[in-house]
Amino acid sequence: MGKLSNRMWRVLGAQSSRNQSKSVALIGKAADHDEWAAGLADEDFAAEAEKLEIGDPAGPDRAKFIALVREGAHRSLDMRPFDVQLQGALRLLEADIVEMATGEGKTLSGAVAAIGYVLLGRRVHVISVNDYLATRDAAWMKPLFDLFDITSGSVSESSTREERRAAYAADITYASVNEVGFDVLRDQLVTREENLVSPTPDVAIIDEADSVLVDEALVPLILAGATTGEVPDKVIHDTVAKLRKNHYEIDTEGRNVFLTEEGAEFVEAELGDIDLYSEEHVGTTLVHVNIAMHAHILVERDVHYIVRDGGVHLINSSRGRVAQLQRWPDGLQAAVEMKEGLAQTDSGEVIDTMTVQALIGRYPTVCGMTGTALAAGEQFRQFYDLAVSQIPSNTDNIRIDEPDRVYDSKHNKAEAVVQYVKEVHETGQPVLIGTHDVAESEELAYLLERAGVSTVVLNAKNDAEEAAIIAEAGALDAVTVSTQMAGRGTDIKLGGSRGEKDGKSTGARDQIVELGGLCVVGTGRHDTERLDNQLRGRAGRQGDPGRSVFFSSLQDPVVTKNLSFKRDPESENEDGSMGDKGVELIEQAQRVAEGIMLELHANTWRYNKLVNQQREIVVKRRMEVLTTEIALEELEKSEPERYAELTGTATAAAKASPDTADSASSDDDSAPSEEATTSTVAVATEPVPREVLVQAAREIALYHLDRAWADHLAFVADVRASIHLRSIGRQSPLDEFHKLILDAFASLPGDAVDKARTTFREATITADGVDLDGADLRRSTTTWTYMVHDNPFASGGAKTLQGIIGVFR
Repeated sequence: MGKLSNRMWRVLGAQSSRNQSKSVALIGKAADHDEWAAGLADEDFAAEAEKLEIGDPAGPDRAKFIALVREGAHRSLDMRPFDVQLQGALRLLEADIVEMATGEGKTLSGAVAAIGYVLLGRRVHVISVNDYLATRDAAWMKPLFDLFDITSGSVSESSTREERRAAYAADITYASVNEVGFDVLRDQLVTREENLVSPTPDVAIIDEADSVLVDEALVPLILAGATTGEVPDKVIHDTVAKLRKNHYEIDTEGRNVFLTEEGAEFVEAELGDIDLYSEEHVGTTLVHVNIAMHAHILVERDVHYIVRDGGVHLINSSRGRVAQLQRWPDGLQAAVEMKEGLAQTDSGEVIDTMTVQALIGRYPTVCGMTGTALAAGEQFRQFYDLAVSQIPSNTDNIRIDEPDRVYDSKHNKAEAVVQYVKEVHETGQPVLIGTHDVAESEELAYLLERAGVSTVVLNAKNDAEEAAIIAEAGALDAVTVSTQMAGRGTDIKLGGSRGEKDGKSTGARDQIVELGGLCVVGTGRHDTERLDNQLRGRAGRQGDPGRSVFFSSLQDPVVTKNLSFKRDPESENEDGSMGDKGVELIEQAQRVAEGIMLELHANTWRYNKLVNQQREIVVKRRMEVLTTEIALEELEKSEPERYAELTGTATAAAKASPDTADSASSDDDSAPSEEATTSTVAVATEPVPREVLVQAAREIALYHLDRAWADHLAFVADVRASIHLRSIGRQSPLDEFHKLILDAFASLPGDAVDKARTTFREATITADGVDLDGADLRRSTTTWTYMVHDNPFASGGAKTLQGIIGVFR
């Protein structure tokens, strides 16, 4: 089934690529304008580009545009685009996802397409997988943009609010998907229009499109506010640390851990013979035990996080880097910090959240580029309605991909990897070894060093040195051990960068070419073949020689998570190798994993769709309150007395009231009543200026709208955590989920308005503004972001697919 699906999508991809015949013909016509472009002065490029009408893909001005940008790139960057790079740019202008082989120059193709979109009057975001690529590419392409008088900028994690605003105001903005998403979320906290940062989305050109649109699509980007929440105390942590394997069970996805009956008895005894499941403890102690178990049993150091500079830093598993300024929710961060003996940070509550898929869905036009698009063609079509165009490489790929080598155990696999790398290293051929996590990279480096092979390690612990390490990975005798290679972005040049600096690059390169180029070694298959191919693609770039080989074992996660055996397969060979049978099992496990991922993506998309629609309604209302005077207008109608009091228009009416006059003169010696005192104070209050009152009403309305949305998200999270149990009663979990959150959302606007009315009546509002703190309505002064690989609905489809394996076997 998997092979059939791959063939089908390759056919569809090829069909899409037939549309490129027009692009190829257009590039041919561009040669007729090369002489014209070459004769222009630098200062004429912008004016000539403005004259072009490039909206018609078949129009004559498209050919002139191609000639102009080709000459412009040559002058400003000393890079004359290959025809295939221009082909890629033209398909991007038609809103395709283009597949271009690793090392074929996607960065320049994206820049050319960005110029084209700007000339069409559009504003462009070039979205990368990390800050390094965003800032590097923005600086790299800036001379080209400047030549066309097009403004450009970049956003990184360290950018200030002013720097972000300036970057987004440019014609072309480079940024990582995280930063764009978190800027959108942070804009939902501002109470003044001038503090907005993120602009209205228009065109998104996505680098490493499969990583962003598929691998990261379901990752929620979360904005949280600091709160002082309870976390498990040391006694609970010490108890959980003593648990034995018979005390707990882990679910099939490895995402949840539960106490067994024996485990519950052990914990109850350790905590003073309590009843964990009593009303007194089930909502507190049991919750803290579960959090501590998650921290001790499921979250692994150097796999899910590292400890650096006295803090716990999360690792983004799909990128192999530290996820900066990101934390776990619900007390887990503090629990892991306690586990590691570190100072605990505050807990937090979710203020707003959105998935990467929802973020990209905001853009009217989406296109992208990657080296492995066809394999993700089904997801691009199903979830984004995007076609794939495969661009041929500029030079033929002569890399040799060796058959997989599969072993019965991780131990035998590790020995085989060390032996293979040692043999290759003795020839001087550079070796790049791709591992799955920090722990594996360090363990393998240790084994190689013990075997006499000196290595350089690149993982989340030293990702700041990434560019320098990767630049030297192609040097003679180099052995580099690296975690996830997706989105690394830096080319591995045969001979390394030192040879260039020493003026010896040609000799070193020639020597390595004779040795066969870069040798890439994978220490295990990923859940999707795309990630394997991204690693392979580091060798044999732009016609260079190279070779690749993957070592796997039947104890690798891709096998243990996706295949089940009545009896563990045994090797007939002394070294533990499994031969063709092992290769078949690895391929089968990977097909199952890819099927589960597609089913999970589709299922989670169905659940998130309604929440995203609700978020759009809230955001629309929030922007209306933020940018108009509607909040005050509504409060004036619903609370006319308070409005009159604050504006001073109640003074004349109060004086004219017979009741007030009689009350004041009836008994001069008696103390005024509480009502009279209140009335007198209200009348005597200085009128609040109109502009101040507008802002006060705005802040009140926004506070209660934001509070209502945060409470709704908490409710949605609670429902999501248990909705699968509805299937036990033969109910549809999806239908029940929709019903519950629709009912809850229906009351959200009215509740927010009612609470705003109460605050408007009761809060202190003066010429200095509204005192929300005094009304105990405090916003979080500290916010932070994080992303979690959420898989709340995997249990149904994933378990079903895993169960089917036994049938086929």
